[in-house]
Amino acid sequence: MDKREEKRLLVRIAQMYYEEDMTQSAISKELGIYRTSVSRLLKKAREDGVVKITVSSDIDGAFELERRMEKLFGLKEVIILPEKRDITQLDKKKVVAIAGGELLKRIIKDGDVVGCAWGSTMASMIGEFINAGLKDAHFVPLVGGPGPMNTKHHVNTIVYNMAEDFGGTAYFIDAAAVVEKKETKDDIVQSHYFTKITELWDNLTIAVIGIGYPNQSSNLVWAGFCGNREMEDLNQQGAIGEICSRFYDLDGNLIQSDISDRTIAIELEKLKNIPYSIGIAESVEKAPSIIGGLRGGYINTLITTEETANAIIEIIEGKASINIPLPL
Repeated sequence: MDKREEKRLLVRIAQMYYEEDMTQSAISKELGIYRTSVSRLLKKAREDGVVKITVSSDIDGAFELERRMEKLFGLKEVIILPEKRDITQLDKKKVVAIAGGELLKRIIKDGDVVGCAWGSTMASMIGEFINAGLKDAHFVPLVGGPGPMNTKHHVNTIVYNMAEDFGGTAYFIDAAAVVEKKETKDDIVQSHYFTKITELWDNLTIAVIGIGYPNQSSNLVWAGFCGNREMEDLNQQGAIGEICSRFYDLDGNLIQSDISDRTIAIELEKLKNIPYSIGIAESVEKAPSIIGGLRGGYINTLITTEETANAIIEIIEGKASINIPLPL
């Protein structure tokens, strides 16, 4: 076949497929060539520039920012909620929580093991799984309870409600996130009842986690677990964020301390090897905490706001400084 004839055939097949909406099987029958040849020629039509495909990505300004964040940190997926004026901090939490709910409805399937952390943003997802469709999945806490906190923010409450909406099975951890003694933690995690929790952690397919910022405003959350001495020790070691009550620095390096020895939670290393490790967090103040979590590889999917994403990029590009919490 000479070059002109080949190009004529490429154009004809491309017109039939893209303009006339004919199937490859129909084209094969119409032109009297094998279906595999149609597929090969369609590919060649794209490679030779006979067909040029343009994807319209002008959904909003956040769409290109998502792609940029994915490439910058090598992420599986980034969902960025467009910036809106006159939106309260509570509304921002709800917006990212709704997006988290939509993602989970899309990806959870039968047989999945879904792990959850606790917190106000995580709790905001409760009620966002309407019409999720029944899934024979398992839902398990990734960390113990948060101590003196609103009941709806408790990890067991979040797990229970999520399992109910999906028609799955819920499991609970009947212990605090941080206990008083290392020996107490060891007794709990080595107990017979905890064996099932450990087994589920080992078979985790989806993790849904919040990202904490260990500054003075976090004291309400950590009041029952950390005293001034512990917080000062964490700050001196460069603690910039926490996931599942485990602290890390700006580069994502885990910080070993007295608190980590008393923490009942999944080891963050386990989050690096699962299909979806979803971080749901927003606020400019948390930007360094999110960066540390991304650098540590504990998150492969991020849901945040446009304002937060821009703050992250400004820090990475050296256009903004990082305010590391001062010792208490």
